[in-house]
Amino acid sequence: MREAFSRAAAHYDEAAVLARETGRRLAERLDWVKLTPQCVADIGCASGDGVRELQRRYPGSQAIAVDFSPAMLDATRVRAPTPDQVPLLVNADARALPLAAGSIDLAWSNLVLHWLDDPLPAFLEIRRTLAVGGLFSFAMLGPDTLKELRVAGAKTVRRFIDMHDIGDMLVAAGFAEPVMDMEVITLSYRRAADFLADQRHLGVRDGLLGQLSWRQARQVFRAWRRTDDGRLPATFEIVFGHAWKGEATTSDDGRSVVRFHRQ
Repeated sequence: MREAFSRAAAHYDEAAVLARETGRRLAERLDWVKLTPQCVADIGCASGDGVRELQRRYPGSQAIAVDFSPAMLDATRVRAPTPDQVPLLVNADARALPLAAGSIDLAWSNLVLHWLDDPLPAFLEIRRTLAVGGLFSFAMLGPDTLKELRVAGAKTVRRFIDMHDIGDMLVAAGFAEPVMDMEVITLSYRRAADFLADQRHLGVRDGLLGQLSWRQARQVFRAWRRTDDGRLPATFEIVFGHAWKGEATTSDDGRSVVRFHRQ
């Protein structure tokens, strides 16, 4: 999937309708948060829409764009409004961030972490890099995504993690006060080929649909029920979450931390 995502960099923006919409809704949620971050990081930045939103919203902060694809980081650099607004570009996996512990105040991740079979290591790593009082804000795909294709017989479509299980993982990673909510976004297509083209341009077709043979795909797409206006509906369940990094209650070796405050 890494290679497919890198190849998609040139055409990613043409098909990133869903990511732009979830990014907009993710940004709206920051309106309710009192935060003046000195350092913000977009984890899985793709072509940089998220980090540009963070730069616009927090103009005095240091901005970091993280992605495992050098091609996507190049796209982020090219799409920066001015040379002075190119963020710090970091080529890394979300499970192994080359960032100092406690070095960022806001971690943002839009439609990335659901591609990991187990997001918990990434949650742990993001928490490590956050300063105490820092915020983790993210959007992930949920289990009702592409339910129409499952009904049509597609057995290889990727299974995504339930919102409640994601919340449990955040708690297990040591985050405080996780808040989760879910929304449904439905895109529609004139032809199944248009849907496939979008997923290919995003670099996620095989990751999303799995090893669906051409014969199986034809059967599924014939059974894909159209709406009354003749369109093919594609549902995407979006899980939104944010959680804070509180003070540590245990040390790295598992011992309890007890704090004494002078009266």
